[in-house]
Order: sequence, then C-alpha cells, then structure tokens
Amino acid sequence: MRDDKDHAMKATQKGRGAAGNPDNRYARWQREEADDGWWTETEEFAPYLTTELATELIVDTAKSVISYNHSPDIPFDRSINPYRGCEHGCSYCFARPSHAYLGLSPGLDFETKLAYKPDAVEVLRRELAHPGYVCKPLALGINTDGWQPVERRLRLTRGILETLAVCRHPISIVTKSALILRDLELLSEMAKQHLVRVAVSITTLNTDLARRMEPRAASSQRRLSVLETLSAAGIPTAVLVAPLIPALTDHELEDILQAAADAGARTAGYVLLRLPHEVKPLFRDWLEREEAGRAEHVFSLLRQMHGGKEYDSRFGHRHRGDGPLADIIQQRFKIACRRLRLDQHLPALDSTLFQPPDMDIRQATSTPTGLVQQSLF
Repeated sequence: MRDDKDHAMKATQKGRGAAGNPDNRYARWQREEADDGWWTETEEFAPYLTTELATELIVDTAKSVISYNHSPDIPFDRSINPYRGCEHGCSYCFARPSHAYLGLSPGLDFETKLAYKPDAVEVLRRELAHPGYVCKPLALGINTDGWQPVERRLRLTRGILETLAVCRHPISIVTKSALILRDLELLSEMAKQHLVRVAVSITTLNTDLARRMEPRAASSQRRLSVLETLSAAGIPTAVLVAPLIPALTDHELEDILQAAADAGARTAGYVLLRLPHEVKPLFRDWLEREEAGRAEHVFSLLRQMHGGKEYDSRFGHRHRGDGPLADIIQQRFKIACRRLRLDQHLPALDSTLFQPPDMDIRQATSTPTGLVQQSLF
C-alpha cells in the first residue's frame, strides 16, 4: 500500500511527467531536501495537495525565430521552434535542460510554463526577406513539438506553415501530435511541390506505458493513424523510434517498425535515450516512481553503450551509442527496415522554388529579447 505522502504527491502531478522542479543549474543557489517534521501520516491534508497544475503562457519576444546549428550528426543546419517548453510532459525529453536558459526549472516548469512567440510569423517574414538569406530546408518540431496542445489555441505553427507555403520554402517536420492533421490540406499542397516531409515519433505501442511516460501526447495508435492519413494524402512520411529505451521499450523496435510500415511510412530512424544535464535525474526519478526496480537495469545498459557513462554527448555517439549492445540494436533496426521496405529514400526537398516574402525590410524593426508573463489557462 502506498503511504499517504507518496499518494498526495503523485496526485499533485496528475497529467504531468515530472514530479517536481529541480533547481536551475545556472542559479547561484541550490536547495537540499530536509525532513523538518511537518508532514503528517494522516490524509487530512491530502485534499489540499491534489490540485492540478495549470499551464502558464509567457510571451517570448525574440529577435529571431530561425536557429542555426553546425552539428555534424544532424541533417539540417536551421530550425524553427514556435514554443519553448512542451505540455506533452514526456519524462525523457532531451529538451528539458533548455528551460534553464529562461531561468526556469527543467522539471514541471518545462511542462507548465511555456514561452511562445506571438510575433513569430512577422519575424520569420523579416528573416526570409533579408537579402543575404539563402534558402535551405528548415526543421520544425526538433526541440519541442510545434503541435502541442497550446497550438490549438495560438495557431503559431499554422501561421509559420502558411508563410513557408507562400514563399515555397521547404520544411522537415517531426511531431507526435494528431493536431498536425488540422493542417493536412496545406501540407498536401506543399508536398506536391516537394516542400515538406513529416516524421512521426513513436516510443512504445504499450498504451499504459505511453500514458504514464508521455502524459499529454497523442496515443501510439493515434500517431499510427496520423501516419496513415498523411501518407494517403501524398505527404512523404517516416517513423522515428525515439527514444529507444533499453530494458523498457527496446524489445518493441520491430513491432513499432511493422506498425509504421503498415500505416504507410516509407523510411525510419531511431535515437537511443539521451540524458543530458537534468534529464538524467528526472528520468531516473520517473523510473523509480513508475517502473519500480527497473531503473538500475536501464542505467546499467546505458553505461554499457556509452563507455561506462550514462550519457555520451559526443557528436556521432550521442544518438546511437557504442559497443556490442549498441551494435545489436543497429543490426536489428537495419534488418527490420530491409524486410519492411523502410529503407527507402524520401524525395529530396526542393529549395530552388523559394521566393522571399514581399515586404520592405528597411521598415522592419528588431524586437528586444525578453520574457513577459501573459496568462493562465
């Protein structure tokens, strides 16, 4: 039987992936847990501790919406993220540490305090109209999901897509949200000009595990339906098995690939569980709460694939790992893809059709960077 404290704390975080807010790693001070004796074993205070955490919106007035990178192990050099933070609440999310740059916690803050760019479309148009801009495929949804629940209301991703479609700018998308089907007609038209491709991320086919590990994301079956609908509309699709978690989801690799192939995916990829910065203790805490007794097994296998470390951030190693276990996973993936014909190449995205937006950039003014609290909902 669970004790009252554990029960109350779990109820407090209903629908969220993290159980608390670890300190920002850039803060000048850090907290330590201490038992000062205030807690009571009775349930008399439990009703006051079970309120559901609301999502808070914070305005992010950024100078740019296009982020550039020079990472040699990813296939794009620029990306767009309309949101910082993600309400999906996936316990394993590698983007959680980025919330520290906002002075917030990578824990519950990442899921409940979302920064968004209300002028994202205007800023994007200004960037695309710059005389020095050279068109290359943009990636959307790499850090946080562009179709997370708040997008239904704010429609920032929709505005970005409409701008890119008018400019005939190619884009590569990763999502785990069924909300992307809202934009099916627009994506289908872009696909006819070789301007878009979509990868749907699937971690597990286990409904119960997915509900606990990805509390506000679409179910796995819903994501397979998204793949099927996108494919039927002529949009080049891929499945991304990410993250692949040893001793928890790795045994599902072939089943996920089979289901995705049946849904119309043409190609596939996978990414081994990544645990940068605060993600490691947050995910270990989730394992200890939700998969009792499994945490050490998961971390032991990770150490075997990262030269004794639980995470190796080196380019070329962070996504796949090294050693015999990593090699076995890679061989399983290749064999399954070959058998299921998921080793096809998607049509190349076309950057030659690009037309800058019609605007006078001399009249555009830069907006100062900052965060302003907006609202609760």
